Amino acid sequence: MLLILDEIQTGMGRTGTMFAYQQYGIIPDIVTIAKGLGGGVPIGAFIASDKVAAAFHSGDHGSTFGGNPLASAAANAVLAEIEDAALLTNAQQTGTYFLDALLQLKEKYPNIITDVRGKGLMLGAELTIPGRDIVNSCLEYGVIINCTAGNVLRFVPPLIIQPAHVDEMVAVLDKILAKV
Repeated sequence: MLLILDEIQTGMGRTGTMFAYQQYGIIPDIVTIAKGLGGGVPIGAFIASDKVAAAFHSGDHGSTFGGNPLASAAANAVLAEIEDAALLTNAQQTGTYFLDALLQLKEKYPNIITDVRGKGLMLGAELTIPGRDIVNSCLEYGVIINCTAGNVLRFVPPLIIQPAHVDEMVAVLDKILAKV
């Protein structure tokens, strides 16, 4: 049996390590990656263990957004930038800072925020109310977030975000929650 992990959203440093699975002590046979790998250029790829890769031959597998020269060059540039700019460290440190700030909002608004969760720069705040109006109000202040499952505010900022940006976003969210 093969263990295949989907790291299309969580990979490329989003959770503070290159891949989220690295935080759990597991070793997959195949990892799927995309989105963050291309830095805005559509790309799809997968990584396989040596044993699994030995079963593939040229032409066995294709991808709509994989293998072309532009996407490959973009992926190489993204990988270099993640390493050179210490983005994993930033995702860990700023992610912890962000999580703590959201937890403080949870303490301030326990009747609105029931849970705060996530890793690195992939965070969520579960609400007792629908999140659509909060998302729209944030947009009025120039803050882009989204809502999943109807009541979970989802925060996936760029890997270059700094604590000052977190402070700005949390101040906006605080203003909005105070009005609820």
